[in-house]
Amino acid sequence: MMEDEELEFVEDLEAILHLTPEVQLAIEQVFPSQDPLDRADFNAVEYINTLFPTEQSLANIDEVVNNIRLKIRRLDDNIRTVVRGQTNVGQDGRQALEEAQKAIQQLFGKIKDIKDKAEKSEQMVKEITRDIKQLDHAKRHLTTSITTLNHLHMLAGGVDSLEAMTRKRQYGEVANLLQGVVNVLEHFQKYMGIPQIRQLSERVKAAQSELGTQILADFEETFPAQGSKKSGGPSIVLRDACLVANVLDPRIKQEIIKKFIRQHLSEYLVLFQENQDVAWLDKIDRRYAWIKRQLVDYEEKYGRMFPEEWCMTERIAVEFCHITRTELAKLMRTRAREIEVKLLLFAIQRTTNFEGLLAKRFSGCTLNDGPGQKKPETPLEPTNPFLEDESGEDNVSEKDEDLDRPKKPKAPDNPFHGIVSKCFEPHLYVYIESQDKNLGELIDRFVADFRAQGPPKSGTDEGGAVLPSCADLFVYYKKCMVQCSQLSTGEPMIALTTIFQKYLREYAWKILSGNLPKTSTNSGGLTISSLLKEKEGSEVAKFTMEELCLICSILSTAEYCLATTQQLEEKLKEKVDKSLMERINLTGEMDTFSTVISNSIQLLVQDLDAACDPALTAMSKMPWQNVEHVGDQSPYVTSVIMHIKQNVPIIRDNLASTRKYFTQFCIKFTNSFIPKFINHLFRCKPISMVGAEQLLLDTHSLKTVLLDLPSIGSQVVRKAPASYTKIVVKGMTRAEMILKVVMAPHEPSVVFVDNYIKLLADSNPETFQKILDMKGLKRSEQSTMLELFRQRLPNPPSGPDSGPSLSFSAPTPEQESSRIRKLEKLIKKRIQ
Repeated sequence: MMEDEELEFVEDLEAILHLTPEVQLAIEQVFPSQDPLDRADFNAVEYINTLFPTEQSLANIDEVVNNIRLKIRRLDDNIRTVVRGQTNVGQDGRQALEEAQKAIQQLFGKIKDIKDKAEKSEQMVKEITRDIKQLDHAKRHLTTSITTLNHLHMLAGGVDSLEAMTRKRQYGEVANLLQGVVNVLEHFQKYMGIPQIRQLSERVKAAQSELGTQILADFEETFPAQGSKKSGGPSIVLRDACLVANVLDPRIKQEIIKKFIRQHLSEYLVLFQENQDVAWLDKIDRRYAWIKRQLVDYEEKYGRMFPEEWCMTERIAVEFCHITRTELAKLMRTRAREIEVKLLLFAIQRTTNFEGLLAKRFSGCTLNDGPGQKKPETPLEPTNPFLEDESGEDNVSEKDEDLDRPKKPKAPDNPFHGIVSKCFEPHLYVYIESQDKNLGELIDRFVADFRAQGPPKSGTDEGGAVLPSCADLFVYYKKCMVQCSQLSTGEPMIALTTIFQKYLREYAWKILSGNLPKTSTNSGGLTISSLLKEKEGSEVAKFTMEELCLICSILSTAEYCLATTQQLEEKLKEKVDKSLMERINLTGEMDTFSTVISNSIQLLVQDLDAACDPALTAMSKMPWQNVEHVGDQSPYVTSVIMHIKQNVPIIRDNLASTRKYFTQFCIKFTNSFIPKFINHLFRCKPISMVGAEQLLLDTHSLKTVLLDLPSIGSQVVRKAPASYTKIVVKGMTRAEMILKVVMAPHEPSVVFVDNYIKLLADSNPETFQKILDMKGLKRSEQSTMLELFRQRLPNPPSGPDSGPSLSFSAPTPEQESSRIRKLEKLIKKRIQ
């Protein structure tokens, strides 16, 4: 039982001493301590082990126990002192609480007093501000009343004066007074419910109406609708009446302007009636001369009568343009069959010149005024599509280099463009048909001239140059485009573009593709003896020097047409309305010229390629197994180099202006020649060791020539493009690897197969079969080799870029080693 009670006491003690982490943290903050006994995770065993880490330290156990007991007694004393000090805490607390309650009551009383005083102050402020507001409202109302009375006095006096001045036609005074009365009347809009104010407003309206009627009657009397103008000329009364009209209803001003312009242009309608000879297009200059005289006459007689802001001179000119456009449209519909191209262009030119003159003289500010009038469509920039002055200059350089000049600043838009010339647009089909006919005749003339003059002669400046007919064609296109853009920027431009497309294609077919030399099929074979003769070898070329120059000239022309057609498309899009831009597309025509370029390059490649065919055929027919010693390059190599030196300089010189296409020619020729050369190598069988060495020397010679192909025969040596050099090196290196494999001994077989795979990286059994045929192996040996090749193929060496040198793991005979060294010396000597 005692043990159970002790256990319960211990548990209760531990429960009392167990504190939450928050309490423990607060204790540590209030009473920081480094004593292990004060830690929450105190472990007695660890503490004892710390005090007595070894058995020897147990000798001080009595001293440690005494120190702990002393600490316990001190703690007990402190606890006892604290407990005794808390005996009077309750009484002191009650006394402090009573004192606090008394202090709160006193504070509450003071706050109440302050609140009462604040309420009294607020009431006093309200009484003061109420008096101030009343005074402020009174002042505002008094000011408004005085102002309104002044306005009323001014309005009443102004209306009386206005009525009196109106009866006396004192328009000068009325103009100033009326504007003031109208402004004052605006202040009384909210008082219209007052009968007296409403009566004054009605009197002002009546005066305005009477003024309008009176002024119109004065103008009608001075400028009657029928008859001539009074000889006295404009009066000061009418000038002042115009100032009054500015203040009246805008319809009065419009009526005055309309009647005056109608009376001023009445003579024009009589002189240029539809049945008069002077009304037809061939005398259209007289219309514009008449209006010029009338405008000068108006400025002299009536320039000061109308206010400057009315722009009467411009209004007369604009109305003349509207009448002229209507009359001309009606006249041309009636006599449509009599309209010819020259007559139409003459009338349009004179009309556009007149519109340009209007743009220089007037600003176009009246084009949106008046009913039924609208501003004509603003044209696009009138700059020449070929970046030349549109002054009618038709001469261009041989290459039309002005196409590449920077664009000129955009000319200011003409607001009067089309105000008269729009009437010609329905009849522009005459112009389009004429251009179609003219371009057809121009193409036929180009064809006839080419046949008469023949192709460009070699050794002249014409060889390889752009055909003159090309520049003539685009000069004519430029002229047509400028004319048509001046006539219209709408559907006629689309129709003209269709005509351009038609004859661009015809030029490409009839002039360019139609004059390319035709290839022949009889190339004729050569023997080794004939290859040694330069004259006989030169006869192999299918095309003469003149024909090569012609092909280059056609290629350069097509390249020029391609670039110029692209610029033509851009300029057409600039000239046409924005809504029609998508309908202009010359991509098909540009593709046609690209096809001509490709065909020309292909002809040049085929010609040089065919010239080399007899030499390659002779190479494949030579008895390579009977070659006894390695000498200089073989005759077939000399023949190939001779043809290259004959053709390539001519082609390069004639394509000097289109260098990129000469590079394309070199690349295409190399891509055609190298595979053909490798195919002929496979036909050389059987090949002895010396024969393979000779072929390797020949291959290196051809490789050197091909690398120098772009600059061969040129005094200026240029580095070949990297893309071209890569093709040559890759192709000819394969040919060299084939010959090195042929030179290698086929025993042991495993080493031979592995080196073949390493050097050629070709998994095709047919290629391996060709190599074995070149070595002259028997069918039984070839079968064994092919079987071994298929077995070794799944695990080939690292790849084809292992290097051009050949090193076998198996020992080679002394004779083979000496021959390879001899071959290397010959190659080095050849390079030097």
